[in-house]
Amino acid sequence: MEAFTRTAVIGIGNEFRRDDGVGWVVVSHLRDRAARRQPPPGTVLAQCDGDPGRLIGLWENTGLVIVVDACFLPSARPGRTRRWDVAAGVCLSAAAPGRHSTHGLGLAEALRLGDALGRGPGRLIVYAVEGADRSVGVGITPAVARVVPRLVQRIEADIEQHERSSGHARAGTDPSGGTRRTGFATRRPPA
Repeated sequence: MEAFTRTAVIGIGNEFRRDDGVGWVVVSHLRDRAARRQPPPGTVLAQCDGDPGRLIGLWENTGLVIVVDACFLPSARPGRTRRWDVAAGVCLSAAAPGRHSTHGLGLAEALRLGDALGRGPGRLIVYAVEGADRSVGVGITPAVARVVPRLVQRIEADIEQHERSSGHARAGTDPSGGTRRTGFATRRPPA
């Protein structure tokens, strides 16, 4: 596959751990909206448990990857969302000692592994939503649920902005290079 041919939105989490499932909820909303308003060709909407191998497979050959995941801070404000826009080849810092991802290895470790294998994403945007409850159960808390519609709109705007800048690149007006898009797909992790 040609490098940088897709856009992927990856919701990381566990739908059976309350607010930890916010990434999956966001992707579900994006899928519902995609049925009414088709996203740009080549856009993949995926739900992932955070396994590094699956993440690398989802973001390989992408021009833009948007990751949505929950974070649980000691003094969290449930629903507060933080956004990082990471250039290609730049890695996020690993979690501090004593802070562990609910998915085993964290996103930063998966990025480093992907980059080491030459399979890292192009541009990466990460949305971390502060959660309150990661106990066993389904459904996100009301405070986290309130931010989902706005987050879906922000992600759609990120994709549209990326498409516009990629279109300029194909027209020869953007020296950073462009992306070729192919087909639309959605993926769920294997059962």
